[in-house]
Amino acid sequence: MEEVKRGSKPDFVLSDDEILRFGTRLCVPNDEDLRRELLEEAHCSKFAIHPGGTKMYKDLRQNYWWSGMKRDIAQFVAQRLVCQQVKAEHQRPVGSLQPLAIPEWKWEHITMDFVIGLPRTLGGNNAIWVIVDRLTKSAHFLPMKVNFSLDRLASLYVKEIVRMHGVPVSIVSDRDPRFTSRFWHSLQKALDTKLSFSTAFHPQTDGQSERVIQVLEDLLRACILDLQGNWDDHLPLVEFAYNNSFQASIGMTPFEALYGRKCQSPICWNDVGERKLLGPELVQLTVEKVALIKERLKAAQSRYKSYADHRRRDLEFEVGDHVFLKVSPMKSVMRFGRKGKLSPRFVGPFEILERVGTLAYKVALPPSLSKVHNVFHISTLRKYIYDSSHVVELEPIQIFEDLTYEEVPVQIVDVMDKVLRHAVVKLVKVQWSNHSIREATWELEEEMREKHPQLFQDSGMSSLED
Repeated sequence: MEEVKRGSKPDFVLSDDEILRFGTRLCVPNDEDLRRELLEEAHCSKFAIHPGGTKMYKDLRQNYWWSGMKRDIAQFVAQRLVCQQVKAEHQRPVGSLQPLAIPEWKWEHITMDFVIGLPRTLGGNNAIWVIVDRLTKSAHFLPMKVNFSLDRLASLYVKEIVRMHGVPVSIVSDRDPRFTSRFWHSLQKALDTKLSFSTAFHPQTDGQSERVIQVLEDLLRACILDLQGNWDDHLPLVEFAYNNSFQASIGMTPFEALYGRKCQSPICWNDVGERKLLGPELVQLTVEKVALIKERLKAAQSRYKSYADHRRRDLEFEVGDHVFLKVSPMKSVMRFGRKGKLSPRFVGPFEILERVGTLAYKVALPPSLSKVHNVFHISTLRKYIYDSSHVVELEPIQIFEDLTYEEVPVQIVDVMDKVLRHAVVKLVKVQWSNHSIREATWELEEEMREKHPQLFQDSGMSSLED
């Protein structure tokens, strides 16, 4: 203060009423409680509603100043429990790419996944079992019913895969209950096949199957539009078209990688025939092609990893750290075309128990999540930043085994007629599960009556339209 009075601090001004300013900005004393109260008012009040650190700093710096102000604001915002649970991350994804080892031979190492939710055909099929060889990229698309028993799935697997290609050395899949069942484990143990599962809720582990499924769905859509009929009628030709098409990662078609040549089709006939199939050089040619495929896959993996890692950042946790777990809401209705706007993005915090491999961690989950596999990829975790003011309560959200939760309407709390230019739209204000009544939203009454008629009976509003 004395230095200001002597004029040795020209940026500071002392007014007649002994108020110190930095330029035109009010200097805030070095009082921790006072600064915290100011920050809470600027961040948590209903006139601010949890702004980010940059916006909050820009707002406060117009009127206030203290040494280290920007740093203190950034730290304060980072520690807010609500912000940690609901704010989206705008940073680069975490975790470098970890490619799977390249197989030594054809159909020794495979991946598999299911495509579900398809229209039921006349034959009763409503799903596809996708099985892909990791070396040649050749695939089989097996039509099936979602409710197939495990015995039926095992029979289909032996009939279509083991019969054609022998017993694989390893299978990579997600944690579908059919793949994690005791029966499936017992079958593969008897066949001496190693099962490898992706980390929880990280489908990129089996990115090959996910990519093939994208191609399969595109081909099926094209068939339905062009040829009409049931999708399972076209599935054999869809499988042929996929296997006879060029794959960039191996530099040839899957059929060529598997059989040494492309298969004959109306537009591919001069590359096949007896001359291509006979001769002692066939075995040597096959071995050379496998070596070529492995070199191309290695180059492709290196290229993909370099590309992906350039857009990712490193992040590590220590045993004993606490983290939030990413969850996804499932709506029972569309809220004016927007889903999940009021839903928390993360739950927790939970303690890190162990590091598993390079990019996965074992997490201590509460009893309500005992059925969830507790090893998670680092991309599904967010570091919890502790603050002594936090009161962390047990999450009231009912989370399913796939880390999703459904938001369903609980009650109608108000009604309103919205007058438009040429019509009057009836709206109802709905309270949702996992949300307080303050977070109730306005929905179309007609839509809510159609999907949730019990709401109007329970609330005594069944005669609302009369």
